[in-house]
Amino acid sequence: MSGASEKEKGGVPLYALILGAMILGLLLGPRLGKSGFILGEIGRIVITLIKGVATPLLFLSIVNSILTTEVKGRDALRMLFFAMVNVTIALGIGLLLSNVLRPGEHLALPALTGDASAYAGKKVDFLKTLVSYVPSNFVTPFAENIVISVIIVALMLGFGLRRVRTEQIAAGSTGYQAVEALIATLLRVTEIVLGWVIKLIPFAVFAVSAKTVGEHGYAPLKGLGVYVGVGLFGLALHVVVTYQAWLVFYARMSLRRFWKGAREPLVVALGTNSSLATLPVTLQALDRLGVSRSASTLGACVGTNLNNDGIVLYEGMAVLFVAQAMGFHLSLGEQMFAAVTCIVAAMGVAGVPEAGFISLALVLGTVGLPVELLPLILSVDWIIARARSLINVLSDMLLSILIDRSGGATGYRG
Repeated sequence: MSGASEKEKGGVPLYALILGAMILGLLLGPRLGKSGFILGEIGRIVITLIKGVATPLLFLSIVNSILTTEVKGRDALRMLFFAMVNVTIALGIGLLLSNVLRPGEHLALPALTGDASAYAGKKVDFLKTLVSYVPSNFVTPFAENIVISVIIVALMLGFGLRRVRTEQIAAGSTGYQAVEALIATLLRVTEIVLGWVIKLIPFAVFAVSAKTVGEHGYAPLKGLGVYVGVGLFGLALHVVVTYQAWLVFYARMSLRRFWKGAREPLVVALGTNSSLATLPVTLQALDRLGVSRSASTLGACVGTNLNNDGIVLYEGMAVLFVAQAMGFHLSLGEQMFAAVTCIVAAMGVAGVPEAGFISLALVLGTVGLPVELLPLILSVDWIIARARSLINVLSDMLLSILIDRSGGATGYRG
């Protein structure tokens, strides 16, 4: 789910810049040959910047959500149930396809890295890694970009601040408002800085494409093609099976009616690559489908941080793609832990540009997988990113319909 449209007023869409940069890199790469190796550092720099900004963004987003959103208990349980069922199925599809089709094995990694033997046969120490996520202080999680630890700190601070707010309201004090304003301001500043970093992505795509083709020819494109194909297939499968099953067997809604109503939001999402930018059109479409505004607001607005099927399915598939390509073997328990990390990371960064790729960078670091492949994946991520936005718009609509059919929403604060 992206937080803003790719296209600024009067500007060129980000996907167009990325596509142009990739084509230019593929064309110039053979001319540069092995002399273009230094270009690879540009991709590493961009990934490092994204991870550096994403960690405080994750922290501030969670704290801000805890402070500013309050849903009545029964409505919250309804929303949480439907969202978690959908996101769990999505994650299961991503992991299943990666385990069965093993897309990472199609990437010519030894030629790409030159040191793949350093990773071959390695295993993530699951228990040791899990214990290490309990923060011993409030500084280390941010310094080392550890997602789970950052989330624990954010939850402690967020609910602590909520308790203080309740006490101050009871005492007639308004001091909590300054803290809430500070958190919201810092969150906005972080979003702006991340927006600046994202504008560097086309340069990174050009550099990585030119370096890879210059050193190793066009062979790596086969592996990337398989990666994109598996990702798109998984997203389509989730829509065709999971979403349509909900509509037919639970919501009792005509599929023809639903897809006719969803047509306009999907077109807007495809053009903007942003489910958040599509939100006004999504709400209008839900009105035309007869969904109550209380249910659509709860499902598409308040529940948006929980409702990231597209991001989570993609991450589940991508984590195993990286592990397979780098020679790691992840046990079922390690895959489940990676899955939980995908879910919570997606919740934290929902609503920002390129949220799926940003949270993937955090997840890989948290579960102990290397990030060497991320610059290469970045060159084709724009394709899957548009599909993720379509899925997230559909998940917003479906969640709203399910809440409405289950009894509606009685109110919310946010």
